[in-house]
Amino acid sequence: MKAIVHSSTGGPEVLRLVERPVPEPGPGEVRVEVRVSGVNPTDWKSRSGALAPGVTEQVPNQDGAGVIDAVGPGVDPGRIGERVWVWEAAWRRAGGTAQEYTVLPARQAVALPPGASFDLGASLGIPALTAHRTLTVAEGGPARLAPGALAGRTVLVAGGAGAVGNAAVQLAVWAGATVVTTVSGPRKAELAHAAGAHHVVDYRAQDAVAVIRSVAPGGADIVVEVAPAQNAVLDHAVAAPDAVIAFYADSGGPAVGFPVREAMTANLRWQGVLVYTVPAAAKDHAVAAVRAAVADGALRVGEQAGLPLHRFPLAATGAAHTAVEQGAVGKVLIDVAGPADGGLPG
Repeated sequence: MKAIVHSSTGGPEVLRLVERPVPEPGPGEVRVEVRVSGVNPTDWKSRSGALAPGVTEQVPNQDGAGVIDAVGPGVDPGRIGERVWVWEAAWRRAGGTAQEYTVLPARQAVALPPGASFDLGASLGIPALTAHRTLTVAEGGPARLAPGALAGRTVLVAGGAGAVGNAAVQLAVWAGATVVTTVSGPRKAELAHAAGAHHVVDYRAQDAVAVIRSVAPGGADIVVEVAPAQNAVLDHAVAAPDAVIAFYADSGGPAVGFPVREAMTANLRWQGVLVYTVPAAAKDHAVAAVRAAVADGALRVGEQAGLPLHRFPLAATGAAHTAVEQGAVGKVLIDVAGPADGGLPG
């Protein structure tokens, strides 16, 4: 089978296209014939940073979608032929999704509903599971999203045109929240509207605090934050009492400064989110909720959903990584095996 590998860290030039034996699933595992691999910032950062412990040759990329074609001992043989999306395929493991077949624990291959495309499946994983966590860490909030779970709450999503931001907007709308998002220009505003945000604020062209306060006078109960260092003052200015600011990235700087007395008075909470290390129960809730949202048609991809797709062949995985590193707006996908979706909608 064809696979992309790297045995050292560095830039995209360390990635090589090779032939490898098709792996066999072990106990509790499934083998997935990968159709589409999704690329996230963590993929190029991992390639640049360090190999997993004990790994000498790494296949990159955490997310993907395809078809289960073999199962190991202890796994229901009825799962063979099941269309699935996979998550954390390369977390502390050598076998990511940038290859024609990958083996992973059965719980990390989640059934796709009949109408859901492989493109959608490959776009879930890290973005959707991260978004779910940010939306479920509020005081007194739900542990698992569902329709109505965030009714009466206002959610502010910083960067609603990004992959996590897009998922957060769609999940929050599905859960019944009023969703406000900030963007950096008209094009991204169009995408955030397409994702379903109720209010979109261009922080470069508008007084973001004034506009957010005008549409959400009581403030935001949950802030989904991609650039805490850059947005801390704004977040505090628009946060409701007892709000949580859930941050999942360090865009804009590595350290945060905010007015302490103001935060104390409002009982604000900062909550870090790293999808790989969230508690197991929270991960299970996230997977179940994302699966339900997909079944309800509440999670979508493509231009019409505010997440344009950028496609690369497997041999151009390095270019796909570069596109993400350079800030491609939308979702970067790699076509691993032939036509990805057979005409299914995103």
